[in-house]
Amino acid sequence: MSEYSDKELLILFRDTERKNFAFNLIIKKYQQKLYWHIRKMVIKHDDADDILQNTFIKVWKGLDGFREDSKLYTWLYRIATNESLTFLKQQKTKYLLPIADYENQLKETLESDVSFNGDEIQLKLQKAILELPEKQRIVFNMKYFDEIKYEEMSAILDTSVGALKASYHHAVKKIEKYFNEN
Repeated sequence: MSEYSDKELLILFRDTERKNFAFNLIIKKYQQKLYWHIRKMVIKHDDADDILQNTFIKVWKGLDGFREDSKLYTWLYRIATNESLTFLKQQKTKYLLPIADYENQLKETLESDVSFNGDEIQLKLQKAILELPEKQRIVFNMKYFDEIKYEEMSAILDTSVGALKASYHHAVKKIEKYFNEN
């Protein structure tokens, strides 16, 4: 089976007889990328899994109205990012934790995560990333790990390219500082 383009997937989705087939192809194409995007934000596998499921539920409900003003994957990343941010805000509110305490809790979760199979350097990088403010953390992850271009990131995060470049630059400097001090 050859991989369908996003355009072809959307055409298939709009065919009522092939809607489910097309949606399954969309999931197959983007599930892993979205999972890791979410996982880098929320750290825990179970939380990432739940958020991914919520993301695809929203995609299913909204795909009929998708106007193609942006690329499909940009739209998917935006939904996944918003779902992750909503989850993080709910967790902070639920546990009445100040932001710094919640980020410390994420670091502890990372250290105790049995599914984390990285070496010491990767663990140190992840800890450094968790030190970043939320916005810088998201921008760094999208640029460094997902290799998303600033223009696409701008559409996903609804922020100017200049602000994203500045956030990434500050994130890199803070990570370098973390590595030098730890």
